[in-house]
Amino acid sequence: MFKPARRAVLAAIAAAALLPAAAFAADAPKEIHMDWATYNPVSMLMKDKGLVEKEFAKDGITVRWVQTLGSNKALEFLNAGSIDFGSTAGSAALVARINGNPLKSVYVYSKPEWTALVTRKDTTIKTVTDLKGKRVAVTRGTDPHIFLVRALQKFGMSEKDIVPVLLQHPDGKTALIRGDVEAWAGLDPMMAQAELQDGARLFYRDADANTYGILNVREEFLKKYPEITRRVLGVYETARKYAVAHPEELEASFIAATKLPKDVVEKQLRERTDISNGKIGKAQRDTILAAGLALQQAGVLDAKVDVKAALDGLIDDQIPLPAN
Repeated sequence: MFKPARRAVLAAIAAAALLPAAAFAADAPKEIHMDWATYNPVSMLMKDKGLVEKEFAKDGITVRWVQTLGSNKALEFLNAGSIDFGSTAGSAALVARINGNPLKSVYVYSKPEWTALVTRKDTTIKTVTDLKGKRVAVTRGTDPHIFLVRALQKFGMSEKDIVPVLLQHPDGKTALIRGDVEAWAGLDPMMAQAELQDGARLFYRDADANTYGILNVREEFLKKYPEITRRVLGVYETARKYAVAHPEELEASFIAATKLPKDVVEKQLRERTDISNGKIGKAQRDTILAAGLALQQAGVLDAKVDVKAALDGLIDDQIPLPAN
């Protein structure tokens, strides 16, 4: 049960941006399709508390939630129109935009260190160069994949020097623990689970090479429903601030959604997740641009691509967020 003060904070979410339903009924969708993901903790709090549903109940708009298991799936669903809002890494969104996915990055749900290169406790792998000729589980089109490419590049290697095994994140973790692969480009919370429950080792970390957790919207949806988009971001922002003030409730929503042990959730949220900012801007631009240029240098992106222009087309930082 919420305490009275907490009820008041959550009530403010539903009361934001009040407009008469008739004023924009013709410009409102019948349904909004949102994703939730274990790598986007705020989305789990919003889903658990029904915050988006409360915001749009007065308008008769139904909210549908879809779980996405990685940036690649969120981007696939956005491109297909199966979801309107999707959670990805910033670098993955950039690559998708370059490849023709019509999306806009509009909000920051976290600054994570959600990926690292992981191996079992019984292997001899100690550094990136030890991956030569080894089988490495990776989910293509995600931040862990881009992290792996950049790590290999840093040590004078490429994907041709390893044996990539393409799996979704949970299956990558299973393959590592089972011994089917020697290493894994990991993602939390599965990575934290592998550490705590199976003794897996994070043998290569680089927090700065983790790109931000970004909320994206279909470009068509944004153009057609700018006010609805603003209100969705308003709910996100208020929920994020609530999560910062009440981390125990964020953890509870996370555990309820994933059924993961408390110590796994705490490792991800307390040690490797920063949700102190929601506004997308220069910091995100700089980090995503650096990732894009590194991918271009590694040959993942065509040399003819104007990465900066693509980034300018991706990010929309003009949508106002609630002041309080």
